[in-house]
Amino acid sequence: MSLFQPLNMACPACGALVTVDAVGSVNADRRPDLRDDILANAFQDMTCTACKTSFRLQPNFNYLDAGRGQWIASMPGSRMPHYLEIEDKVTELFDTSYGKDAPPAAQTVGRDLAVRLTFGWPAVREKLLIREHGLDDAVVEMLKLDLLRRLPKAPLAPGVELRLIDVSDTTLMMVWLETASEDVKGDVQVPREMYEGIAEHAEAWAPIRAELENGPFVDMQKLYMGEGRAA
Repeated sequence: MSLFQPLNMACPACGALVTVDAVGSVNADRRPDLRDDILANAFQDMTCTACKTSFRLQPNFNYLDAGRGQWIASMPGSRMPHYLEIEDKVTELFDTSYGKDAPPAAQTVGRDLAVRLTFGWPAVREKLLIREHGLDDAVVEMLKLDLLRRLPKAPLAPGVELRLIDVSDTTLMMVWLETASEDVKGDVQVPREMYEGIAEHAEAWAPIRAELENGPFVDMQKLYMGEGRAA
């Protein structure tokens, strides 16, 4: 089931105390409307009752969509530098919920779930969009890496990420944005055949895929954040 709990917080605009319903878990099988809200960039949008300013809570919830084979731990973007420690906690949580330490009935569900860890709203939305269009998220991350060496100029910097925001039959639309503010710094229209080319040459990309999938945080940014997890 989807769980929400009251949270008292200060309005980021006026400082007034506001009580909001913060999500703890989303079950998209039972509440597909919540999945739709994430894809529409509207989930956890709040309005201050005092000054009427709109703001959005940072993600901090678990997402389950058994029908699409997804289990995602979605965290605030600010926690990304600690991804290795968080990966361990997420893996332990999944193991007790749907993995090797879960009841047999839950393990049956868990066998078909891809376990992922994301940081920030654009990242979790991207995972849903990828699954919606039948793409492979590791291939999408490898495509981003390929773009970095092809583009004459890329606004790559600490706190800036490249995210998939739309998919058509011919094009994958990506944007450069700031993790904290989600401000867009530029966009890239990628021919879909570039994605297909990587997917069709799996053997050549196998070492990179192994690094990306070494833990639930399947994101090219992990390759630039220290030594990473031992193989």
